[in-house]
Amino acid sequence: MAQKKKRTRFVIVFLFFIVYFFIAARPIPRETVLAPGWVVSLQNASEIQSDSGIFAAAQQFFPFTLGGYFGYADSSGQFALNRIKTNDIYLGQNMWTEYGAEPESLSINNINDNTVLTVENAGGYPILLDDRVFILGSEQNSLSEIDASGNKLWTYESGAPLTCIDVRAGLVLTGSLDGAVEVFNSSGERIFYFEPGGSRYSVILGCAMSRNGSRIAVICGIDNQRFLLFERLENTGGEYKIIYHEFLDTGFRRPVRVAFIDNDQRIAYERSGGIGFYNTRSRRAMFIPLEGEIAAIENSGAQGLLFLVTSHGLVELESSRRKNLVGIKFPPEGIFGYSRTAAQDAIFLRAPFKSDDVFLGRIRTSGSSSMLVTGGGTKLISFNLEER
Repeated sequence: MAQKKKRTRFVIVFLFFIVYFFIAARPIPRETVLAPGWVVSLQNASEIQSDSGIFAAAQQFFPFTLGGYFGYADSSGQFALNRIKTNDIYLGQNMWTEYGAEPESLSINNINDNTVLTVENAGGYPILLDDRVFILGSEQNSLSEIDASGNKLWTYESGAPLTCIDVRAGLVLTGSLDGAVEVFNSSGERIFYFEPGGSRYSVILGCAMSRNGSRIAVICGIDNQRFLLFERLENTGGEYKIIYHEFLDTGFRRPVRVAFIDNDQRIAYERSGGIGFYNTRSRRAMFIPLEGEIAAIENSGAQGLLFLVTSHGLVELESSRRKNLVGIKFPPEGIFGYSRTAAQDAIFLRAPFKSDDVFLGRIRTSGSSSMLVTGGGTKLISFNLEER
């Protein structure tokens, strides 16, 4: 009888173990690693030679500026353009121009180094966004769009200097020193105007628009500084309403980074002591503390990952060369949003290095895969993002 009870107890324990194994067992989580790719020197690199002078549309290039050089490179580390910087540069995704302090004319070039547009009597400085060409007036209080012949399509005269500009989905978003947010359609007609107010100094320090133009993110004001998110109202022709508002503690007295990332699912915005994120789907915010100030940030945020570079000791020359490559993995949200612990543990990578200049970019390689490209001094380095 005792033997039978012992056998029965063993069977019960064994069955309990099997049930527990299937219910409670979890797979070992896969980790994202940066697998080293290529390293190229901007001083020694040569440009790709194309027999036709035109690169294939499928060939994806990213713009870079680093160590006195500028140009375009692809995912294999080859250059469509690699030049020494001799003046101010504006690099768009597919167009670039180099210009002096008070340019009388501007030559807009493509990545093949062919001039595609000449603007005579520019009267200001170039802005190349979303494959459109704009001129910001020399006093920064006017904005003109330029057509394919180099002529002005429209001009907007602002009552104060413009502090930020973004262009998406045929729309133009501007922010000004006197605290006004405005949106213009493709004809230059103003379709939205708003003054956030509520601060001792009304100024727009950063602005961004989602790819389809349905949302606007703004950093505004000094004492108090705030992050505002607007959403377009349906069937209004361009009216937006505030759907989220957040005070940003001490704030900054300089231009502030703000960008839509991860296919517009999130907004990343610079905050004192770290970086903030807002999830447009769950409508929840998260703050991740960082050491130092943000020196560079990639604008993809794909695969639930975002990379940035922080800089330390902006006063002393030697300490200002101290940089950190930081990788952030967005944590899953709980019922009440992001926990403080989850936000603090979101940083999965810290890689220190020293450099005066930094570059950081991200390029899609195939499907959902991507490559991180960073640089310091005169070298660009690539990393493949892999899960192991």
